[in-house]
Formats: sequence, C-alpha cells, structure tokens
Amino acid sequence: MKYSIDTVSKKSAYIQLYTQLREDIIKEVYHYGDRLPSKRLLADETLTSVITVEHAYALLIEEGYIEARERSGYFVIFRTDDRFAAAPPAEPALLHSFSDGAAQGSSFPFPVLAKTMRRVISDFGELILERSPNSGCEELRCAISGYLARSRGIMADASQIFIGSGAEYLYGLIVELLGRERIYAIEAPSYEKIEQVYRAADVRYESLPLTSDGIDSSSLAVSDADVLHITPYRSFPSGITASASKRHEYIRWAARGGRYIVEDDFESEFSVSRKAEETLFSLSGDENVIYINTFSKSISPSMRVGYMVLPKPLVEEFEEKLGFYSCTVPTFEQFVIATLISSGDFERNINRVRRQKRKEL
Repeated sequence: MKYSIDTVSKKSAYIQLYTQLREDIIKEVYHYGDRLPSKRLLADETLTSVITVEHAYALLIEEGYIEARERSGYFVIFRTDDRFAAAPPAEPALLHSFSDGAAQGSSFPFPVLAKTMRRVISDFGELILERSPNSGCEELRCAISGYLARSRGIMADASQIFIGSGAEYLYGLIVELLGRERIYAIEAPSYEKIEQVYRAADVRYESLPLTSDGIDSSSLAVSDADVLHITPYRSFPSGITASASKRHEYIRWAARGGRYIVEDDFESEFSVSRKAEETLFSLSGDENVIYINTFSKSISPSMRVGYMVLPKPLVEEFEEKLGFYSCTVPTFEQFVIATLISSGDFERNINRVRRQKRKEL
C-alpha cells in the first residue's frame, strides 16, 4: 500500500486518507467487490489511530463507494463501467416526503441578519444605492468563490460566478446560453418549476425515471438529450440522492459529444455527512457542468438570490450572448450576503444546523 498522512497539512488525517482511498477506487486500483485493507493495517501503515481509519471508511460508506459487511470487512460497491445494472425503482413509502419544494429546517438567526444589515448600511453607505454590475457585485462573487473552495471543493474564480434572483431565473439564462435547439432531460419526478421553465421556454425536454440511486441507466443511455438537469443531493419530491457510481455515470454521459449537466445543488449544505457532499462540478474538472445554488434555504426564502458557476469554456460565450442583462438582485442584498460569508456567520450557522440534525438522527 502507499497511503500516508501529511502531518503539517491543514486537512484532517481522516480526510486525507478518505481522499486517497477514493481516488484508488475511482481509478480501479480496487475493483467492484474488492475488499479494502483492515482498519488496523491501515492505521499501522499511516501511523494513525483505528478511529481515524473508521472515520475515513465512514465517509466512503456515506457517499456510496464502499459498504461494511459484518465480520468480513469493507468492500467496494462503486462501479466504473457504463453498463452496470440499473437499481430497482425505489418504493414510494421509503422516500423522504416534504410539504413543498423547500425542505423544512432551521432559518438563519434573525439577530445576526439584522446586525449584518445595519453593518452593511454603515460600512457601505450610499454604495448600496448604486446599480449592481450585470454579473453581480464583485464582493459577493469573490465571497462565494472562497466559500465554494472551502466547503464544496469547487475551485472557480469570481469571473465564473453569476448572480441572479433565484434558481428559476438562472434556469432561463441557461436555456438562452445553451440554446433552444438542444434537447433537455429532467428527472421524473422532479421539482415542478424545472419542467415549467423548460415548457415556458418552448424547448424540447425528456423526463427520465428515477430509481433508488438516481436516473435509470437504460433510460439515460437511450435519451436524445444534450443537457441533463439533475438534483443529485436530494431530488424533490422523491428524496432520492444519487450514489457515487451514479454521479460518475452522469459525468461519463456528459463527456460524449458536447453535452452539458445542470447541477442544482439545493440544500446540500445541510447534509448530515461529516464532509460536504461531492459535487459533479468538482468531479468533472469544470468543463461541462453548470453549478446552481441559492440562499433561500441557507439564509431566507425571502432573499431571492441564487448563483451559477459556469465552466471556464462558457464564460466568454455567456458574456457575448447575455452579458447585457442587468443583475436582478439589489446591491444591498448582495452586500449583506457577502458580509455574512466573509464574517464567518454564514458557515457557522450551517455548521450549527448540521450538528443539530446529527443529534436528531
């Protein structure tokens, strides 16, 4: 084996080990069905504790790369080929249910939000009355860039980030960017506004059925779609989360012939996992995945503020085609969110909610 821990790294030992094991699984150093090294053997090799190895294995289990078998050890369940059997459809009774598109949960503390608003008025003064740049204020785009790098493994500079008034508005911009002549594919079932936007845009779209771990493989294989719109963290209303194998299947699908993925990452910040959920944007090498998220869950539904991260090859095309559109989010709100992120209040609240959710399990 070749695993080692950098003791001067800012990353935790179990995260370093998890990353190395995950890369070996993806690269087929360990194949489907292979048994992984024992916890004690890995602990001895990396000069860490068995607890550290257990934490690394727990993350791999949470993300669907491996499974634990009683008295047998840990085995790889990640498949890298394109033709693995589709999982059976999930029973409706086993799916999470939500009362509406926004999953229930704790809201951002109002005193912190009010304090930040007062601070923005004091610090920025009459700048809050000025018109926002078309792509969004530099302060917010830079803050989002840093936040995504820290928490989501997404390395994107501010020039790739565009601000808009909610996800539905951004969906429409994507249609304008990629073109109405393309065929779009959505999950079935999916959040109804996704379908409504494509219908209103008068584009052809296909509905691909979901199984227990994501879109049915055979349906995806025969689809004529050029653009795949997915919610891999937790699809609404089914509550289905795409497995690690399925996420890589999506990426392989998009790698063929100029296809694109629209990754709607709503609510993933509040995962109870001890590390952030993998994003397709970070897995893909940022060439053909458009990442979308909003602050409606993490701060407030009344703040109609969303953002999309474009792959670098699309940035110049976006500016040429759609750069004339004015930003639809008030400057004041952008400064408020930028300040919440830069002060650490935004991430502290996310961590608080995640800790609370773990206690409730």
